[in-house]
Amino acid sequence: MNYEEALRYLDEHASYEKTGRVESPSLDNISRFMDLMANPQLNYPVIHVTGTNGKGSTTQIITKLLMAHGLQVGTYTSPHLEALTERITRDGEQIDQQEFADCVAAIADIEVLAGVRPSYFDIMTAAAFRYFADSAVDVAVIEVGMLGRWDATNVVKSDVAVITNIALDHTEFAGPTLQHIAHEKVGISKANSSLVIGDENPDLFSIWNDSLHAKLIRRGEDFELSENQLAVGGRSLSVRTSRAIYDDIHLPLHGMHQGSNASIALAAVEEFFDAALNIDIVREGLATVAMPGRFEVLGRQPLVVVDGAHNPAGADVCAEVFFDDFSPEGKRILVVGTLKGRDPEQLLSALRVDEFDAVICCTAPTARGLAAGELGAVVREMGCDEVVICDTVEIACEKAINMATEEDAVLVAGSLYVVGSARTLLRRIL
Repeated sequence: MNYEEALRYLDEHASYEKTGRVESPSLDNISRFMDLMANPQLNYPVIHVTGTNGKGSTTQIITKLLMAHGLQVGTYTSPHLEALTERITRDGEQIDQQEFADCVAAIADIEVLAGVRPSYFDIMTAAAFRYFADSAVDVAVIEVGMLGRWDATNVVKSDVAVITNIALDHTEFAGPTLQHIAHEKVGISKANSSLVIGDENPDLFSIWNDSLHAKLIRRGEDFELSENQLAVGGRSLSVRTSRAIYDDIHLPLHGMHQGSNASIALAAVEEFFDAALNIDIVREGLATVAMPGRFEVLGRQPLVVVDGAHNPAGADVCAEVFFDDFSPEGKRILVVGTLKGRDPEQLLSALRVDEFDAVICCTAPTARGLAAGELGAVVREMGCDEVVICDTVEIACEKAINMATEEDAVLVAGSLYVVGSARTLLRRIL
């Protein structure tokens, strides 16, 4: 099997990313596959990360901190922006296309024996676990795909389980309250896990206290972000934990929320080593962090930013960074696209769409993409004067760049599908 054949095999299997549907929640299929593969996910320690927002950034920061300590680190994330191989990395390097195809081919052979039909995400997860075992990684950092308890990644036995925050998202699968969502996410914690909680909502404390864990680490009690200042190219941070104080740390990511993610990552890595970290190693690790598609600046004159804000909580943070931290003085142009099944008005309101001078609506490049015309109608109802409808992300981005002068600012947001397509084009033309 070559890479193209592996992609075709994947496309033959059910995918939430395409349909927006999930079958009855169960780990039976992925567990069956893991048993037939001799459970590769048990060959290395695991830091398992979930949360409504910030789990991708936290995963990457954890990875860089572990690498700075000299460990070989396997990292599994989702979704991808431009290439499927972005999801599976070793020491920050994407899996080779042929190595990926070999892992998928092995799973295809096992499918015949298993007598069950895996999902697209099951296959990806199994491929990642096999690759990390074959590579003999020292530790794997695994990002949950959705929620936690019934996510395919939850066949791992986490040494450290991390929950970044809890907000309303995927309520069609877990809801309608924050407590329901928290209950699903804390399902990744095991009896031997150190459970690191970044959410300070007191209404959820009983859920954390009653969960399976060996040790509970809570923000505000066991660690805190004592400084989180805007700095050139990112944030200046100080973090206090029960073991140490980490001062004068530079994080090359934009937004106050990234400082929060870094504090959670630090607490998680401390728990993994069960020791305070060397401040020089911490500074070295955080200095190398990059997050493509998460408030990523692609151009300066005009300012061009892409951000995969896809739910109201994420969009609210995106707007705060764009308007308050960057405070663009010229015309503000928004390129936006989203998916069916989400409330577009909630997303647009969180993005502060009425504060943009022009809004360019596009259709996200997926079968689940909400038609640009439908999205544009909602934008107009919200009082925006200049609304442009474009069929594709590429046309929308080209329109935005042509409209902008050097003093203006362009933000692309609303869906990672939109951001991925935009990033491919904008890196080529800017």
